[in-house]
Amino acid sequence: SVNGARNFLARLQLCGRDVGDLKRLIIGAIGPATAAELTRAGVRVDFVPKEYRAEGLIEALGRHDLCGKAVLIPRAKVARDLVPRALAKRGARVEVVEAYETVAAEFPPGELERLLTPPPDMITFTSSSTVSNFAKMLGSRKVSEFLAGVGVASIGPITSDTARKLGLEVTVEASESTIRGLVRAIQQHLTLSDS
Repeated sequence: SVNGARNFLARLQLCGRDVGDLKRLIIGAIGPATAAELTRAGVRVDFVPKEYRAEGLIEALGRHDLCGKAVLIPRAKVARDLVPRALAKRGARVEVVEAYETVAAEFPPGELERLLTPPPDMITFTSSSTVSNFAKMLGSRKVSEFLAGVGVASIGPITSDTARKLGLEVTVEASESTIRGLVRAIQQHLTLSDS
């Protein structure tokens, strides 16, 4: 993610290193925003998978011999272990580093209800953690009951799966797992709804 890239680059600098130290490495970014962040910092990005999620990264690395190769994965504290496990199965030495942590916002009592009154037409979720954290903020109330009648827009299939597990019906799912893809999907949905 962009947060992972920024924090990795900041840590690199704190260790007395710079982007020049990355020149001989193969650098991959799961999505275009992350690739753009790295490129802005002067890092050459060698590949961006067609599908902007872990499965796409595994597919993009499919033709590479990973046996004995060292792979560093700076990522969120809470993330799926699909990529590290898949790469390790192919013989890579994988080092996962927590580059950032997603934390839930804190609202004074009643503030969340105030913000959602009247209910919005649609609420967006950009990661599984945003769905889970939103549900936690609601406390004992069921997120599905709280959002009854509100459209749910998801950035992609993994986020949608998390939403469904929490009892939400996903109205819109981006076909390209980016913010731009999510906006496009919402626009298309709303255009079709108005027709």
